[in-house]
Amino acid sequence: MSAKRTSLSTIGKRIQALGYGVTNNAQIASWWVANLELVLSLAAGLSLLIGWLLGFTAVPDIVSLGLFIGAYAAGGLFALRDAWRSVRRGRFEIDTLMIVAAAGAAALGAWAEGALLLFLFSLGHALEHLAMDRARRAIEALASLAPKTALVRRDDGVEAEVPVDELRRGDLVIVKPGQRIPADGEVLNGVSSVDQAPITGESMPVDKQQGDTVFAGTVNGQAKLEIRVARLARESTLSRMVRMVSEAGAQRSPTERFTERFERLFVPLVLIGAVLLIIVPPLLGFPFDDSFYRAMAVLVAASPCALAIATPAAVLSGVARAARSGVLIKGGAHLENLGALRAMAFDKTGTVTSGEPVVTDVVPFEVDDARLLRTAAAVESRSGHPLAKAVVATAQARGLTWADVGELTSIVGMGVCAELEGEIVTIGNLKLFPDPTIPSDVRAAVARLEEEGKTTMLVKAGERFLGVLALADTPRDDVGVMLAALRRLGIRRTIMLTGDNERVGQAIGNAVGLDEVRSGLLPEEKVAAIDRLLQLHGQVAMVGDGVNDAPALARATVGIAMGGAGTDVALETADVALMADDLSKLPFAVDLSNAARRIIRQNLWVSLGVVTVLIPATLSGLAGIGPAVVVHEGSTLVVVLNALRLLRYPGFSD
Repeated sequence: MSAKRTSLSTIGKRIQALGYGVTNNAQIASWWVANLELVLSLAAGLSLLIGWLLGFTAVPDIVSLGLFIGAYAAGGLFALRDAWRSVRRGRFEIDTLMIVAAAGAAALGAWAEGALLLFLFSLGHALEHLAMDRARRAIEALASLAPKTALVRRDDGVEAEVPVDELRRGDLVIVKPGQRIPADGEVLNGVSSVDQAPITGESMPVDKQQGDTVFAGTVNGQAKLEIRVARLARESTLSRMVRMVSEAGAQRSPTERFTERFERLFVPLVLIGAVLLIIVPPLLGFPFDDSFYRAMAVLVAASPCALAIATPAAVLSGVARAARSGVLIKGGAHLENLGALRAMAFDKTGTVTSGEPVVTDVVPFEVDDARLLRTAAAVESRSGHPLAKAVVATAQARGLTWADVGELTSIVGMGVCAELEGEIVTIGNLKLFPDPTIPSDVRAAVARLEEEGKTTMLVKAGERFLGVLALADTPRDDVGVMLAALRRLGIRRTIMLTGDNERVGQAIGNAVGLDEVRSGLLPEEKVAAIDRLLQLHGQVAMVGDGVNDAPALARATVGIAMGGAGTDVALETADVALMADDLSKLPFAVDLSNAARRIIRQNLWVSLGVVTVLIPATLSGLAGIGPAVVVHEGSTLVVVLNALRLLRYPGFSD
């Protein structure tokens, strides 16, 4: 069935131009535009029914014929328009088959059957569009999340309500409790929880305070927030999501491309076959009328309407369902490919791990844990290094306080030192301290911790070594569960690709249960690693942060970026973006793809099966135009409704 129905806005403008109202009447005109095909189809059905009933009365046949012609006009308007456009482009599509069959029935005097064909064909079209609109509305619902106006505080302190489209970067907007945030921005004042589920799919609200990023369309919680606008309305994460999801519905999956090629070849062959069926049997002595009628029935039976709509309906529904859970799938090909994966590669930092170092071990000598941490935090509080911040955060979490230190001296690549309570405190790696001065027990502790892939910091006060701190970029809490779920879904091999040294990479890989770790890789070497994995496994995904992993994401069968809501690169680079940094969405996306692939296969079997059964039935005379139309259009609605089940997909379950 043709999927190229164009907008009826021109007709709508003409209706409005006739002067039928200004306010409510404009809405009525809009309704007529949106539902004109359904209205005409029902009019065709009513005209057909009345004409058929009049055939049992004494009313002249010319009245019934007039009603049948009216049914032809109402039911065939859209099909005739699309058939004409196709022929002008040098293509014969499904609408062409229907128009030829209806014209043939009229030529035989079978006006009722021809009218039935056009009525059911147009009704099927209209109901199909209504069903497909349900999937589109799931996408359009994203766009409706953003409020239309925003409360802006001007430089003079005056607050004013302005359209969101008029917001500019740097504007200060006020968001009251329970309101939707109108633009992407940064919190200037206020502390509140924000429901980010529309963007990231997170089930729990996220606490926001000064300096945190917020997104348009999310819902403010219990307190007022003052937000500085960072992006224009058309540039917001929500706007780009809506645009990309809409574009995804227009991208063709492999199955869709196959069915399109099949349709382009099949429809002309059916037309040629019908012509032969009309010409050859009369030459062999069969009645012309029977051959002509049978040829028209074959045209209906062979029309691959259900086949044409089977895959697009499933793709649109699957992409919409994924977006609702914070997974942006940017095309039908990627939706299908997710379910065909047999291997999945992961970047380490920010993907398998949290991307932020934490203190994992506190090993004191001569002092207790609290004294060691307090001393280290006092010095590191003057540093902005990520390792220093981790030490300070750990000390604060334990409720420790410390005295101020003197001026901090940094020794590049080795450590820092400062005066604390009359002593020089030095903190750094082994290279900062001469070998002979390091006690054997301290050296043994450092060797053990580094063997585990951790970064070590020695803490020395005066001439005494107070102890050793070990830090590491720790695995995400949900990585192990996620990997186990992927294996149950058919992912046979999980690989980590990292630029870190082998000890660190292996330690992380062993901790989370990855099958393989490839360490010390530069960005171009990650691309080469993906190439080798493609040779070994055929279909491979790469999961990364969308920044330094962009080349590998592009080379993989499916590139999956973490944190699409926070990074522009992730949204633009990857085939799939997890809008929140939530690895549990990976099994969901793979399982949704498996469900979509199953539904697409079911739809193909139904559509091809109906054609396979109907063609012999019409050729042999067991089915005429009427039964062929009923079964044919029924199968089209079946595949659409089957595809819409994806909108109610419950999510992956262990």
